Amino acid sequence: MPIFEFQCKKCKTIFEELIFSSADEKKTVCPKCGSKKSEKLMSVFAGSKSGCSSCASTSCSTS
Repeated sequence: MPIFEFQCKKCKTIFEELIFSSADEKKTVCPKCGSKKSEKLMSVFAGSKSGCSSCASTSCSTS
């Protein structure tokens, strides 16, 4: 699912929205103050160095 993080330009609240198109992005409203002025943030994702999906430890014994 395309979930994006936004930050409200008015109150600086960070929130997530499900966005399917650029038109949806323009309809984004801050859940705290109701402002329609926000910016999309660059999100990071989690991954494992070893590629092991059963644990997050770098000392995984399965690799």
